Amino acid sequence: MSEGASLRPEVTPRDTACQYDAVLKECRGLFLRKFDDYGASWRVMRPSAVTDQILIKAQRIRSIQELGVQRVEDGIRGEFIGIFNYSLMGMVQLEHGYADDSRVDPQLLLSWYDSYAKRAKELMLDKNHDYGEAWRSMRISSITDIILQKIFRTKQIEDHRGEVSVSEGIDANYLDMCNYAAFAIIRIDEGTDPMY
Repeated sequence: MSEGASLRPEVTPRDTACQYDAVLKECRGLFLRKFDDYGASWRVMRPSAVTDQILIKAQRIRSIQELGVQRVEDGIRGEFIGIFNYSLMGMVQLEHGYADDSRVDPQLLLSWYDSYAKRAKELMLDKNHDYGEAWRSMRISSITDIILQKIFRTKQIEDHRGEVSVSEGIDANYLDMCNYAAFAIIRIDEGTDPMY
């Protein structure tokens, strides 16, 4: 390799957008299948409960990464899909409030999901431009740690009733968690992380 050559694979932002769309399509499909099974039961959760659900998933990923074994069949990739979807659910709960029951118009629910997914993708494209696709050089274990960091930031903000003085709010953290989960799924599918 010549001096100054990049260690990152050559991927254009358009390729990333296509990969992101594939992840979104899969996550959305699972969201719809789970809706068929459970309805919108998650609508009764307050945003803090959604944050804790993301925490459980991220801690399980980290535990499997650290131990190198798992005793429950669901794998790390599936947990990242869960983080992606729960992050969007968190946006719904944050901006529309929780419900006293799980009855909801499916079309309205899907329009909310799609709206927040669009916001997440737009944010990803903006940050991806500015950071030069740095996530492609990250280990999946580091992505897990960043998601955990964002969860604990979110919990701190929630404990302060949403008040921040100089930091981004809960919504920004949910969108970042969604995007980091997408990055992890892409990296897993590429099979380029020897530590995975």
